[in-house]
Amino acid sequence: MQAVMNPKYPGLSVRVADEGFDAYVWGNDFSFEVSVYGAPELGRSVDQWAVEQVPAYRKCYGIDPEEFASYRDAADSAVFMAYLDDRAVGHIVVSTNWNGFAHVDELAVVVPARRHGVAKALLDVAQFWSRKKNLPGMMLETQNNNLGACRLYERCGYVLGGIDHLRYRGIDPQTSEVAIFWYRLFKSELERT
Repeated sequence: MQAVMNPKYPGLSVRVADEGFDAYVWGNDFSFEVSVYGAPELGRSVDQWAVEQVPAYRKCYGIDPEEFASYRDAADSAVFMAYLDDRAVGHIVVSTNWNGFAHVDELAVVVPARRHGVAKALLDVAQFWSRKKNLPGMMLETQNNNLGACRLYERCGYVLGGIDHLRYRGIDPQTSEVAIFWYRLFKSELERT
């Protein structure tokens, strides 16, 4: 796949991950600050969710590039990297899920590159990949402590498809972290036109 340029951010491009992927992951900070937990509700926009203030802390998921090594050369998955002025600043891992949807296994943007259209550009490329494979849509998971990501998915046309209050209880029985499943359905777009 050729580099995809973003006219709103001229220095931003997305291309297939290369041999520099591992070093890029190990050398960057993908953490984010958590200060609220949202209470997701089906049928309500993210900005309408009740929120609970919590003492601020940094959240990091501990990205391991080895986890996705086999995704780079497989027919049913891909890894794309975003570059801002030729510096690697984000990545997305997408695969074909068991239910036929494209599954965004991971989406991350380095701290200083946020708010530059990087995550949206990566989602757009993953959507192009998914449509090219004639998949019915895309799905992904985030959590109620990452409302910025939830707002992004909502702006990009994703809808809330499910909420799992127990998913993370095995890790921490006292957690307030809730899994939120988002879907972008392509067929419904075609039916509206």
